[in-house]
Amino acid sequence: MYEEQVPLLGFHISPLLLPYQDVVGENLMVMNLHGCCNLTAIPDLSGNQALEKLILQHCHGLVKIHKSIGDIISLLHLDLSECKNLVEFPSDVSGLKNLHTLILSGCSKLKELPENISYMKSLRELLLDGTVIEKLPESVLRLTRLERLSLNNCQSLKQLPTCIGKLESLRELSFNDSALEEIPDSFGSLTNLERLSLMRCQSIYAIPDSVGNLKLLTEFLMNGSPVNELPASIGSLSNLKDLSVGYCRFLSKLPASIEGLASMVELQLDGTSIMDLPDQIGGLKTLRRLEMRFCKRLESLPEAIGSMGSLNTLIIVDAPMTELPESIGKLENLIMLNLNKCKRLRRLPGSIGKLKSLHHLQMEETAVRQLPESFGMLTSLMRLLMAKRPHLELPQALGPTETKVLGAEENSELIVLPTSFSNLSLLYELDARAWKISGKIPDDFDKLSSLEILNLGRNNFSSLPSSLRGLSILRKLLLPHCEELKALPPLPSSLMEVNAANCYALEVISDLSNLESLQELNLTNCKKLVDIPGVECLKSLKGFFMSGCSSCSSTVALKNLRTLSIPGSNIPDWFSRNVAIFSKRKNLVIKAVIIGVVVSLSHHIQDELRDQLPSVPGIEAKILRMNRQVFGTMLDLTGVPKTDEDHLYLCRYREFHPIVSMLKDGDKIQVTMRNPPMVKGVELKKSGIHLIFENDDDYDEDERSFDENLQTVSEKIARFFGPSEGGNSISDSIDEVEREKQEMGMKEEWKEEKKGCDGSYRSSFLLFFFIALPSFFLLLSWSWTRG
Repeated sequence: MYEEQVPLLGFHISPLLLPYQDVVGENLMVMNLHGCCNLTAIPDLSGNQALEKLILQHCHGLVKIHKSIGDIISLLHLDLSECKNLVEFPSDVSGLKNLHTLILSGCSKLKELPENISYMKSLRELLLDGTVIEKLPESVLRLTRLERLSLNNCQSLKQLPTCIGKLESLRELSFNDSALEEIPDSFGSLTNLERLSLMRCQSIYAIPDSVGNLKLLTEFLMNGSPVNELPASIGSLSNLKDLSVGYCRFLSKLPASIEGLASMVELQLDGTSIMDLPDQIGGLKTLRRLEMRFCKRLESLPEAIGSMGSLNTLIIVDAPMTELPESIGKLENLIMLNLNKCKRLRRLPGSIGKLKSLHHLQMEETAVRQLPESFGMLTSLMRLLMAKRPHLELPQALGPTETKVLGAEENSELIVLPTSFSNLSLLYELDARAWKISGKIPDDFDKLSSLEILNLGRNNFSSLPSSLRGLSILRKLLLPHCEELKALPPLPSSLMEVNAANCYALEVISDLSNLESLQELNLTNCKKLVDIPGVECLKSLKGFFMSGCSSCSSTVALKNLRTLSIPGSNIPDWFSRNVAIFSKRKNLVIKAVIIGVVVSLSHHIQDELRDQLPSVPGIEAKILRMNRQVFGTMLDLTGVPKTDEDHLYLCRYREFHPIVSMLKDGDKIQVTMRNPPMVKGVELKKSGIHLIFENDDDYDEDERSFDENLQTVSEKIARFFGPSEGGNSISDSIDEVEREKQEMGMKEEWKEEKKGCDGSYRSSFLLFFFIALPSFFLLLSWSWTRG
């Protein structure tokens, strides 16, 4: 509607000059030249007395402004932001009596404002961010209607006019990242000021007492300034809602007058040197959010904190506190409590159970070893994150492939969850990694009926309760590094991810056939596992990781597989070796790219990072165009084996991934090791790439009767991993591994049997005698979905 009524001239191109005529239409009201980067000058606009809005934003070639702009009485809005080469503004602006907004932000060569700027009597917004202005002209004090003044990142501005308090209409004043050295006392006269921002003003060391006169101030931000104290008069700011002094690293205390901040809603004290809070802080009855991250000297909280009845968020991260006051139980409206990395915090008060509104409790990397029995009274708790950070050592007593896990402290005490824990019926996420939980987990675990994510990795229990199956909406069960876990009970059918990687003692898994939604199964280094019942029914599986599993053999159907890791030395011979060249096919779209690599790890070469990562890093696929890289991606090689044997990893990328969607005719896909390597001891032995086009993998019916030329890519891969009359590549690759590790007698016996056996008998023989053949039957019926 506006565009139909208002004459408008807009350019979104880059002309050297405006149209050939010097005079633009007399009735023009809006001129938008945003982004005309080659525009070097503005023509005479003296005939445009109807112009109200002139936008010259990002006109990088503009060096000067025609003096006629200073005479356009009708002009209301002038935007020259990011005109980086503008060096001067018209000296006479006496005609801009009705201008409301002047934006010069980003004019990084502009050094001064016109002396007669006082003629802009209607000016309400003056934005000068990022200019090199050295001072404001005294005439600026006559801009009595000015409401917003912004001088952020003005590195040449060190002083303000001493009488800046005369700008009584100011509501917002911002000097972030400026070189300002002092706040004049006259600031106290800015009685309408609502927002004052002095963030990262590295030369401001003090705030004048007169700031207490800013009765309408609601937001006061000083983050990152070297201020060492707040004036006592700050307690007079009865309308202040947000006080932020985060990373004022010299600030060591708050004034007792802080109790006068009767409207305070948020108090941000991150990174300060505060040792304790004054008792008067209990007077902040309206405070809802208190943040104290990285307060390295904060040793305690006052009992008065329990009087802050409106507090709903309390964040104290990486502070040397040893305990919380009992009064914390009085915070009946507290919703979030974050105590992460308070490494000296050894106990939670019994009163914590009174926090009836608490939804989120984070206490990762603390020294808390036991939960109080009252913990089960937190009936509103929805998210409990209390993981410890394990320390990994490689002592000489252990082999290079074994790892000793230590808790946050050397403590032999084993943990048992309180009996009331199962009362947390609204809990949807529990992360209790490395708590040394042992003994018997309560059988009534199924009462945690809202649980969706359960992470119990690096604990000491040997079994899980059978009631686990009752968690009907559990999506993720994460048990990595539970080294004493021997068996998995029946699991809930809702699961989408099961991670039991590095559960070295795991021997038995209950039938998985009911896990119809399972998308990821990680059994890396479960070396005692010999069978996975029901795995052949997992039609939704996208990631299957069996690195380091030398004894397991199972038939499996993997319809949606995207990533795979298993012991093995060979890649299908119909893959392109090392490099694949993309060539367009008429009327056929590329649907996917499959990349296979054979990798080995030398564990005698120690590398702490490699042993902690969940995947093998440093191997990437690149798209080369005219021998120049245009895209690269790190391969997802989940599953770091604890043996030196070769392992095969397959990654399938679908059409929406850049490794597929960015391909152009003649491009090459290449697999390489990153140089220098990200970790030590990783060797890329082989790589292969296969491009899947439309119709290559679109057939879903039975293909057993088809010859090789008619088989889909999925069927070819399934047959590669399965037995055949002439043998198969994967068994050949395993043969290589076996020749290096088995005794000569076992090898000869295996060869003799192999000579006289048909495919079916040979499969049975391998199942019983070839314990290092984890993938022979494991992927017998593997079928990939269409790209």
